[in-house]
Amino acid sequence: MTLEKLNGTQFAKMVLVGARHLTNNAKNIDALNVFPVPDGDTGTNMNLSMTSGAKEVQQVESNHISDVAKAFSKGLLMGARGNSGVILSQIFRGFAKGMENNEYVTTKELAVAFEEGVKTAYKAVMKPVEGTILTVAKDAAEKASEKAEEETDIISFMEMVLQEAKASLKRTPDLLPVLKEVGVVDSGGQGLVTIYEGFIAALKGEELPEEVETIRYDEIINAEHHKINQEFMDTSEIEFGYCTEFMVKFEDEKTKETPFNEENFRNELSKHGDSLLVVSDEDVVKVHVHVEYPGNVLSLGQQYGSLINMKIENMREQHSTILREQKPQKVKQKKQTYAIVTVAMGTGIKSLFESLGATVVIEGGQTMNPSTKDIADAIEKANAENILILPNNKNIVMAAEQAAEIAKENVAVVKTKTIPQGISALLAFHPEQDLTENQQQMEANCQVVKTGQVTYAVRDTTINGMLIKKGNFMGIVDGEIKVTESDKKETVTKLLQSLISDDDEILTILYGEDVDEDEIEKLEEFVEDNFEDLEIETHNGKQPIYSYIFSVE
Repeated sequence: MTLEKLNGTQFAKMVLVGARHLTNNAKNIDALNVFPVPDGDTGTNMNLSMTSGAKEVQQVESNHISDVAKAFSKGLLMGARGNSGVILSQIFRGFAKGMENNEYVTTKELAVAFEEGVKTAYKAVMKPVEGTILTVAKDAAEKASEKAEEETDIISFMEMVLQEAKASLKRTPDLLPVLKEVGVVDSGGQGLVTIYEGFIAALKGEELPEEVETIRYDEIINAEHHKINQEFMDTSEIEFGYCTEFMVKFEDEKTKETPFNEENFRNELSKHGDSLLVVSDEDVVKVHVHVEYPGNVLSLGQQYGSLINMKIENMREQHSTILREQKPQKVKQKKQTYAIVTVAMGTGIKSLFESLGATVVIEGGQTMNPSTKDIADAIEKANAENILILPNNKNIVMAAEQAAEIAKENVAVVKTKTIPQGISALLAFHPEQDLTENQQQMEANCQVVKTGQVTYAVRDTTINGMLIKKGNFMGIVDGEIKVTESDKKETVTKLLQSLISDDDEILTILYGEDVDEDEIEKLEEFVEDNFEDLEIETHNGKQPIYSYIFSVE
């Protein structure tokens, strides 16, 4: 069997089988994480991200591969969780861009798509690290470019790409010493290889090994684009009074003179109003926008072609009619100047953040990284002109940045990597400063705090020459395992001795759901006896996974 053209239906099957294969192997991929902490991490994050992409693909009725790839990219983007999920979404975002407007693709066009995926993913990462999913994607794409010149059969071509991806995955320990020390390959790279294995199985019509269950996709939440708002407000508060919808049918004569660029067109329209939606294909562009002077935006559209399907409604008149006919239900909330969105695990830590001024606290962290959509929803819920996001976990920073990028509001990410850093950053917030000043000051403030954590090992391993046994406790300082013991108390005391120096003044203890009052009292006595000049603050964080989180300043 040979296949020289790949269409949308065939690619959709590849995505669904790739997602199912990833689901079946997510736990194995989780087990490859270098740190033996009980986190959800790479396999779980990639699986949830991939499932979101596959869910979008199931809704596509078109047989054009560009339509399916675009839907896949959109689903991945909104469902992306953790660094691995975000990078995966960027790989296939570029992949979709590389096959834009194609009904089907050949091996040469597939090679271009793989190359675009790598370029997009590398741009998304501030400091790319080799020996990761990025390297596996890059090596596979280079092989694709090489083989596309001589191989026209897509099945054989994809087998070569997969073979190189597997070879690259095996080389990751040579590029990242910590992988070699622990004796594993890169977990993100393994996830990508697993997806590619699913792609091949779908193309060949083969059954995948170790099928546990079929992926069940929930119904996509139908986000209504245009619904009647019954909230009470004064009609005079409507800044842009005309709901304006129109389509422009492109005309060659006009687009030759003024080439159409969707991003530039959207940016130009945004200067005239709000509630803007711009969607285009090769024939038309559709616009929805609220403006004060409809003629101005209609003129902007006319430079590319003829206007069709125009609809302009006076929203002030509509609103006055609603007020006359229907009793208002609730008062519309005005946007506040500032809001802070943060992430926390444990009801006690959530309450602590709220008491310090956090507007929205997303429940999540080590065991469940919130997705791009989760953070985007929190941004909308915050209802503010300026929003600061505190991820409080290094594996959530990229998803936060991605959410900030797609948000309509002014959003900045303060790159907090731990709960103590998040607390320290919150304390540095000044409402009278602008967004950039606050971001810089908060990031600077979180650098002066040291973070200690106590958790347990989920498997045997060796890191930095330290033998760690499954079930033992571990003491971690700013991401580095410093001590491991079978006894929790011994682990805690050794960690604190390593963490606290003579210059430190404040120790904040957040104790977890597995710590009782007697245990915390004894710990406080130990600190008072051994660190006389240290001020102690204790909070019941009620967090899972980590018995203790220490903040030292």
